[in-house]
Amino acid sequence: MPDMIPYGRQWITEDDIAAVVEVLRSPLITQGPVAGVFERTVAQYCGVEHVVVMANGTAALHLATLAMGLGPGGLLWTSPITFVGSANCARYAGADVDFVDIDPLTYNVSVEALEAKLETAARVGRLPDVVVPVDFAGASCDMAPIRALADRYGFKVLEDAAHAIGGRYQGAPVGSCRYSDAAIFSFHPVKIITAGEGGMVLTNDEELAQRVRLLRTHGITRDAGLMEGRCEGQWYYEQLALGFNYRITDMQAALGVSQMRRLDEFVARRNEIASAYLDAFAGLPVRCQEVRPDVLSSYHLFVIELEDADRKTVYAKLRESGLDANVHYIPVHLQPYYRGLGFGPGDFPNAEAYYARAVTLPLYPAMSDADVETVVAALEASL
Repeated sequence: MPDMIPYGRQWITEDDIAAVVEVLRSPLITQGPVAGVFERTVAQYCGVEHVVVMANGTAALHLATLAMGLGPGGLLWTSPITFVGSANCARYAGADVDFVDIDPLTYNVSVEALEAKLETAARVGRLPDVVVPVDFAGASCDMAPIRALADRYGFKVLEDAAHAIGGRYQGAPVGSCRYSDAAIFSFHPVKIITAGEGGMVLTNDEELAQRVRLLRTHGITRDAGLMEGRCEGQWYYEQLALGFNYRITDMQAALGVSQMRRLDEFVARRNEIASAYLDAFAGLPVRCQEVRPDVLSSYHLFVIELEDADRKTVYAKLRESGLDANVHYIPVHLQPYYRGLGFGPGDFPNAEAYYARAVTLPLYPAMSDADVETVVAALEASL
């Protein structure tokens, strides 16, 4: 059998390798200047005031929720169709979690379902403190009406844009935080760009960014202006909060900076492949994610829903054909941990119906046209 075509893969060039090697040959391979360069590069690209880079996307979610004041007795709502980190961040903070069902066409949080749930929550006096819309597969949620609901009901908006760097909503870059209090990115190897691992919090709120920076490094500051006592010398530091060791290395940051130079190229190629799939699948008994006309998706994933075929059979045939297909995602509320919190089948029917039919096909910018044709032929044969 030929090498499997994975559902996602990083694209590393000699320029990327040289950027990392340059840091390895420098005096500082962590806590040096390159992490700051990465932050400024992304801030300029997204048109956002503050960026804080850290170890991974889940760390970014964790610190953003803490910086928003989420804690015991608090409540976070998110989508059931996401990676578990979008919900787990609330549990790390000691808060409760609930979910909002998805739009069956876009696979993002349904604005209508969110509004209806908020109306009910207001009547019973249990509104969320934070709502985490997830830009599923790289397509932005409809953020403007979510912001309007946030202003009406008083919750914070944390946009989980782990899939969506390089995408756009209403002409603005995802991550600009035009309609959110903060957003996060992830730089795992299967994401749009990679730093090996890595994540970011983006915000236009200076105070929130300052809290995230403090929590990222043990809650420690060396800034005399923030200290509670007198600075005793250049060596002196104070721990102001119970923080975490969520730093990123300069080696990782150098890879991220180098990858940012090709971000638009990556997104353009992902859209080319997605367009080829959409054309090829038009006559097949499958349904593809709908992308709103005011959204440019970065196409982190390409997901289809099978209309009639048995998913297990199709999945097995795809793998026999050399495709490392996947499924994104098992609904979070059906995971054993969340069932233990009281959730169960039937709670979010759109999410569960989607999951029962979903298959993720390979899509990454280094795919050749021949790879794309292989995927199309394999899906046709499997159906």
